[in-house]
Amino acid sequence: MLIIFDLDGTLIDSSKDLAISMNATRAHMGMPPLDPNLIFSYVGNGVAALVQRALGDSASEPMLQEAVAYFLKFYRAHALEHTQLYPGIRELLEQLSSARHKLAVLTNKPARISYDIVKALAFADRFIRVYGGDSFAAKKPDPIGVATLIGDAGARHEDTLLVGDSAVDVEAARNAGVRCCGVLWGFQPEGLRAKNPDIMINQPAELLNYIHQS
Repeated sequence: MLIIFDLDGTLIDSSKDLAISMNATRAHMGMPPLDPNLIFSYVGNGVAALVQRALGDSASEPMLQEAVAYFLKFYRAHALEHTQLYPGIRELLEQLSSARHKLAVLTNKPARISYDIVKALAFADRFIRVYGGDSFAAKKPDPIGVATLIGDAGARHEDTLLVGDSAVDVEAARNAGVRCCGVLWGFQPEGLRAKNPDIMINQPAELLNYIHQS
């Protein structure tokens, strides 16, 4: 089976570093900080969308461009200060790898930052690919990333599962014609539930049970 994982809110808890970086960006732009929980609700559609939501509708295009550049620079320097794997994720990946499933990452975060995080947390060797929001012409929920990974892995749609924590992941899976597993420990459990993924799990070990029964 090919199992495609989202990154933020699914494999890693990057919430604190994202909130710190976003509020540092707002400070740079002369704006007060936001509640971190509000920032978490903006995550999922890539950096540009995150910054646009955090700055608000009144932000001009030049302001957005400056803010995106500042956010990326700040986040690259601070992305690993608090970020860590969710409990049980490392064990899950080890067991899936041992069972010879093919694993990949598909995130809307920039690819280089994503790979650097995965490598620094010492689980890059578990994945055949780590693709980001700038790896293709379109981000999730566009199906191009899932379709490319299916081709890379030599997999079939019916043997592919996308695992994520947001509505964007569910939509990407449906657009690509594959099943979706929603994780309820992530950033956007409410939006995830509203999209009714094929299954929802509360802890990583539940994914193993689902795959073994499939």
